[in-house]
Amino acid sequence: MGLESHIQELADKHHRLDEQIHKEQHRPLPDDLMLAELKKRKLRLKEEIERLRIEIN
Repeated sequence: MGLESHIQELADKHHRLDEQIHKEQHRPLPDDLMLAELKKRKLRLKEEIERLRIEIN
């Protein structure tokens, strides 16, 4: 797997997490612990994507 395709895969996961977060935030009685975990995972993915993009350049 090339680095660019790996970045795209991570970006797709980031987008799916964003959708999960949105759904959880807009349901009655959202689970705050789940939201916190999803947001942490999303942030880690974002940081990894940025690190890899810098590595490409």
